[in-house]
Amino acid sequence: MITRMTLESYELGQGTGPLRGIKVVEIAGIGPSPHACTILADLGADVIRVERPGGQLLTGGAHDLLNRGRPSVALNLKDPAAAEVVLDLVAGADVLIEGMRPGVTERLGIGPEACHARNPRLVYGRMTGWGQEGPWSQAAGHDMNYIAITGTLHGLGQVKGTPQFPANLVGDFGGGSTYLVIGILAALLEAKVSGQGQVVDAAIVDGTAHLNTMLAAFLAGNTYKEERVSNLLDGGTPFYSIYETADGEHMSVGCLEPQFFAAFTELLGVTDTIPGQFEFDRFDEMRALIASKFKEKTRDEWCAIFDGTDACVAPILKFSEAVDHPHMKAREILVEKDGLVQPAPAPRFSRTEATLGLPPSPRAGAHTRDALVLWGIEDVDGLIERGVAVQVD
Repeated sequence: MITRMTLESYELGQGTGPLRGIKVVEIAGIGPSPHACTILADLGADVIRVERPGGQLLTGGAHDLLNRGRPSVALNLKDPAAAEVVLDLVAGADVLIEGMRPGVTERLGIGPEACHARNPRLVYGRMTGWGQEGPWSQAAGHDMNYIAITGTLHGLGQVKGTPQFPANLVGDFGGGSTYLVIGILAALLEAKVSGQGQVVDAAIVDGTAHLNTMLAAFLAGNTYKEERVSNLLDGGTPFYSIYETADGEHMSVGCLEPQFFAAFTELLGVTDTIPGQFEFDRFDEMRALIASKFKEKTRDEWCAIFDGTDACVAPILKFSEAVDHPHMKAREILVEKDGLVQPAPAPRFSRTEATLGLPPSPRAGAHTRDALVLWGIEDVDGLIERGVAVQVD
């Protein structure tokens, strides 16, 4: 494993993906903003991660895959000289990403106005939960809070009485980092035409609401009940649900279309006894029949029966099990690199295939000297001696 970058082991432009040659300055945060930078680095961009000395709360270390693919530089951003270093980095960059509360980077001297004065073509990406303005813009919050007010959390889960939140996948990464990357890529394309950069205000509340466009359409068409386990895709139908197997594991069933439902019932062995797919008044009977059949065999036995069929059935695997699933292995969706099992870059490209770069930095500032030199910063040793920058060996 690479534990300290050297000039021999890392150079700019090493990325192989479609973003090769794009330079990104990351002002380190937690959650969605580092995930966005991981995506950009996976796709070939040169990302330099600017961290506070000592690193971020809840992040860091050689196992932190959200920090993979880029060097770590430690700068004391409370020192005006450090802000000048960031502005020098920005002068040769295409993108800056920050995930602080609104107004913080302005107070540090690295806000959009200061950065665009150095580089008018810069795309300035801002990642927040509530957005840059609004009554709650300065309030603290986390994933479940953001998805709660968008109307998204209310419908999640298969428990009628209480919403169930899916860790921080829907807000932080679905409505957050993914939409930040979309915005940055769109702004980069526009900047090539106009010659001007702009600010991308990516708020988790905005992206999460946008993820819910289909639900909004269902509501508009009066085909959705705002009640959990009452609709087509929330477990309200027995043919789109989860069932326990004989060994206490679970299978996912999603045979919505009639032809897939027919394949499912045949392989389950209930073709002659199951109610019609859309006999709504017999859904309880159908659910009980399906549940009892799944309890007759183990998960692996059902996997052997449904494997590769059109029945739309798949086992529910732990992450540690997923790496060994034949389809996951065949596509190398989860790979082992530098001693860590991790998701491979996504999506895939026919010419400019993305590849994994540097492993996560073991410590904030592990690459300060070499990375700053590579990015053209002058008198790096002087910055380290004065405590503006910190090199951790």
